[in-house]
Amino acid sequence: MTQPAPASAPHGAPTAWPVMAVAVIATGFLSGVGGTVLSLLLHMIQHAAYGYGQPGGPHTFVQGVSAAAPWRRIAALCAAGVVAGVGWWALGRFGRPLVSIAAAVGRTGLGKPMPALSTTVHVLLQIVTVALGSPLGREVAPRELGAVLATGTGRVLGLAPDDRRIIIACGAGAGLSAVYNVPLGGALFILEVLLGTVGQRAVLCAVGASAIGAFVPWAVLGNLHQYDIGPMVVTAPVVLWALCAGPVIGMGAQMARRLMAVVQNRAARGGARIAWCLVVFPLLGVLSCFYPQLPGNGRGPMQLALSAQLGTQLAATVLVLKVVVIMGALRAGAAGGLLTPSLTMGALLATVLAGVECLPAHGGCGHGGAAGRHCLSGHVHVHAADGPGVGSRVHPCGA
Repeated sequence: MTQPAPASAPHGAPTAWPVMAVAVIATGFLSGVGGTVLSLLLHMIQHAAYGYGQPGGPHTFVQGVSAAAPWRRIAALCAAGVVAGVGWWALGRFGRPLVSIAAAVGRTGLGKPMPALSTTVHVLLQIVTVALGSPLGREVAPRELGAVLATGTGRVLGLAPDDRRIIIACGAGAGLSAVYNVPLGGALFILEVLLGTVGQRAVLCAVGASAIGAFVPWAVLGNLHQYDIGPMVVTAPVVLWALCAGPVIGMGAQMARRLMAVVQNRAARGGARIAWCLVVFPLLGVLSCFYPQLPGNGRGPMQLALSAQLGTQLAATVLVLKVVVIMGALRAGAAGGLLTPSLTMGALLATVLAGVECLPAHGGCGHGGAAGRHCLSGHVHVHAADGPGVGSRVHPCGA
């Protein structure tokens, strides 16, 4: 005989704190485990697709792509096109309609439930395609998985509707914390983007779940930083450059945001999605033979910019092509985040501006240490201009 589910708290009455504490711990732990599994899956597919990760060989994605033979790059991106086109077509044809995290949390009350199976398939498709070289970000997948797991946790524990909203948001933020190792960023995402409140109950839950979600992967992935920034010295020329470059980068970010919104609104549906993906992704594979910085969510070019390993001309070329391939992937109907791509576009634009303005620094004009150091200013501006749907206002996030 099955046991009845725990009775929910009376409508309007908050859940007891001991039960809420259990929900926060469970949500943080499950989101952390989910983020760890997704990260391991991503790296496993990347290593298999591009043939790197062996002892003594390349260990980063951009190095692996650069070392891979041209045919392998094209084959990986062709596979990404097949997975993206057929996978999302089948999901739309046979799966239940997807519900976004924002819709599940709701604005004033508990929103629609996220379909567990369809959302899980959607999450896996994002991870697989990004691992194979899709230019979109991977940050949406762990957030959605965390939200789904939190939905189940809230239902099992019988949380009150308002507390269930908090827990679903905590699951999404903890998933973000898990893959990027940013507990503060996850908490800010929960409070600012999803819940829009800084009430005591929400703050305690958000901080607790995000911290647990970030700490759980340490046991497997280690306490790693997303980027190696190196020493930064703030001088008068740096401040002057930031004041001059900020408005330019801000306007560029706004233009990019509008372009992405237009393309997303015209994304391919149904069978057309297959055709678009089978064109866009192989073309990206061809471009990757000349510019190995293009595949993937952009973490590689971001690190190259921070390390002053991109000249002005190369940064400008990669920036233009990066915008084109991101728009192409969105138009083809592929799903993914825009957080890391936004960081990358800002970093590349900052590199170009630093080179054009010949800001003196460690390595000289155009390709020296200045470009890499000032990328931080650029990526924050582009990042801030993105919409909340891609977690854009979580400034402490990595990629």
